[in-house]
Amino acid sequence: MFFHVAPQEAILADMNSKLILTYQAIKSDWQSVELLLKLYQNKHSKDFYYQERKRTPLEPLEQAAQFIYLNRTCFNGLYRENLNGQFNVPIGTNQKVLRRDDDFAGVSRMLQSAELRVSDFSDTILEARAGDLVFVDPPYTVMRDNGGFLKYNQKVFSWQDQERLKIDIVAALNRGSRVVMTNADHDSIRELYAELGSPSILYRNSLMASSISFRGQYSELLYTF
Repeated sequence: MFFHVAPQEAILADMNSKLILTYQAIKSDWQSVELLLKLYQNKHSKDFYYQERKRTPLEPLEQAAQFIYLNRTCFNGLYRENLNGQFNVPIGTNQKVLRRDDDFAGVSRMLQSAELRVSDFSDTILEARAGDLVFVDPPYTVMRDNGGFLKYNQKVFSWQDQERLKIDIVAALNRGSRVVMTNADHDSIRELYAELGSPSILYRNSLMASSISFRGQYSELLYTF
């Protein structure tokens, strides 16, 4: 959303500190990140992947490059952590660490206008004022069989968090902000936001199957307030 809208000012916030660190590294020194990724490309193998998955780099630039490397070469580009906060996705089939459409220089240039934060959503939404656009994409995993929300990585984005998010969205709307939100296509979400309006439905390709032939589409809700 940020890169599509390209605002003159922005706050990008996420509770995933590794993600925010990666953006910070590209913002400050994209050349070094790209150089490290070239080294990862030359070393990539099954053994090297699992060695890297266990390793904890000390330097921020190397942490950022490792984050991108693991994301691009793991199974289906999935990001998942165990209860100890350790990345635990197995290796995938993709062999390309660098891509033809990579534009780290352009990403760095756009990020110069953004403040990057490791933050709970409430702290950021609280700052939204009249004329501001708030985009929220809460983490969720829904099982249609039991209608419940499940653990997300080592954190829990619970139903109470969903309710807390709605309170923050309503407060931001009352201050004159505009809000765009994607969320689970689930009856409980529709009921939670029923008073604010009806959603549109987005369809995305699923990556969560070992064989492409078993991958279909899944739906999400899109709200614009």
